[in-house]
Amino acid sequence: MYDHTLFTSKAKEICEVGQFLFTRGWSPATSSNYSCRLDAEHIAITVSGQSKGELTPHDVMVVDVSGQAIDIHKKPSAETLLHTMLYERDTSIGAILHTHSVNATVLSKFYEAEGYLHLEGYEVLKAFTGTDTHDTRFSMPIFPNTQDMVALSQHVNAYLDENPAIHGYLLAGHGLYTWGESIADARRHIEACEFLFECEILNLQIKK
Repeated sequence: MYDHTLFTSKAKEICEVGQFLFTRGWSPATSSNYSCRLDAEHIAITVSGQSKGELTPHDVMVVDVSGQAIDIHKKPSAETLLHTMLYERDTSIGAILHTHSVNATVLSKFYEAEGYLHLEGYEVLKAFTGTDTHDTRFSMPIFPNTQDMVALSQHVNAYLDENPAIHGYLLAGHGLYTWGESIADARRHIEACEFLFECEILNLQIKK
């Protein structure tokens, strides 16, 4: 059984980050999903189909590490397996945030054939956990979008077996997944990514 007091606290954090991401335009309509680890067996995650700017603790539920709902009266995000896979493979991950910003969506389509978005030389790269210099290259993988979450989670998992140090990935025409030891860490990674995405789009415009 999970700690209900901890769940209440984490659900509040998820609602707060949802409001922030919604107001920034990074989680429009009912898109996006957010989660955090409660313990080795349980995860708090947003329910399916709810506006992220209007989240209440009732819109956050608990699933086990296989993605099965503990509360059978609520439906978890359709992308729950993409969360549980990450928690199972890396015990240091405490929170995962998935957003649908315009910049992430546009860049993921623009670089889809290449399969990567390369970010290098930016001071803001130091916002990513474990990075202490701008003189580095962050190659964010871009995976084809699909509604088959089992296949996609296996695809991402296989990539991470070979590249465990990445901080996030893009789904083509879809959005960004990133994570951290806490919701605050994951939010910082999103803010850094969005700053860098905007820089990349401006660079593409200048080069024309």
